[in-house]
Amino acid sequence: MLNAEEYGITQANVEEMKKSTNPDILRILGMEAETKIGTDLGLTNDWVVNIVKAVGNYGESFERNVGQGSALKIARGINALWAKGGLQYAPPIR
Repeated sequence: MLNAEEYGITQANVEEMKKSTNPDILRILGMEAETKIGTDLGLTNDWVVNIVKAVGNYGESFERNVGQGSALKIARGINALWAKGGLQYAPPIR
């Protein structure tokens, strides 16, 4: 979910992102022919697509459940991506 947020993959655009020319995005979404990450984990290769379709990327889920879109209205703060001043970092999917 963090990797999806970092690459701008959302519930609204996940299907469109499957057509990306960025090899990192294609790898995350399981669209790269030689990628077997999903099957190596006992999942389908489109496991990330299924997660993002169901609940969104990390940012979408955070905002909806505890962030500005919720009754709690908690700011992202240190829960933001590392590139946006927070501590959230996910190693690349390889």
